Amino acid sequence: MAKKTQPQPQAQAYVDAKGYTPLLKKKYREEIVPALVKEFGYKNVMQAPRLEKIVVNQGVGMATADKKLVEVAQNELSAITGQKALITRATKDISNFKLRRGMPIGVKVTLRNNKMYEFLERLICISLPRIRDFSGISDKLDGRGNYNLGVKEQIIFPEIDIEKVTKIMGLEMTFVTSTEKDEEAYALLRHFGLPFKNAKKQ
Repeated sequence: MAKKTQPQPQAQAYVDAKGYTPLLKKKYREEIVPALVKEFGYKNVMQAPRLEKIVVNQGVGMATADKKLVEVAQNELSAITGQKALITRATKDISNFKLRRGMPIGVKVTLRNNKMYEFLERLICISLPRIRDFSGISDKLDGRGNYNLGVKEQIIFPEIDIEKVTKIMGLEMTFVTSTEKDEEAYALLRHFGLPFKNAKKQ
């Protein structure tokens, strides 16, 4: 269960102001790239790995019985990410689950550029520390330079009003990087501040 905290204000639309640069985007350019170049001995700064997108998705397995769950999940994920969530649908029939092709089964958001960096900062600084007895996240990547992170409760995000939650649902996040090497992707995410359990102090 997430730690109990004081009610947080609802998320507002994140509008990119002219000339505005998110903190983690600035950190990447000014601190992380030089650190990666030094760590891996790149000849050119363009060789340094980049975080290309964060895909956030939430499966709604009970949607076949309660259609409103999809709408609730869509509204919650939109609030969490600051971008409207899209409904995902079944691609084939599965009779055992009373699932027909085209039925809504979840919601998804793909974050890039400024919204990606803003979400990442809120995740690292606010949401993950709200997990009860939090001791860090797994350091296992997928073998292709990407990282998957699951959380069991959407209420760790301050944009969610716990008093209005009708069902506790988890969600999955995929961090897609520009490298296919896990070692480089891990270093990139570590420098951003993702709290890996076994990360060595830098």
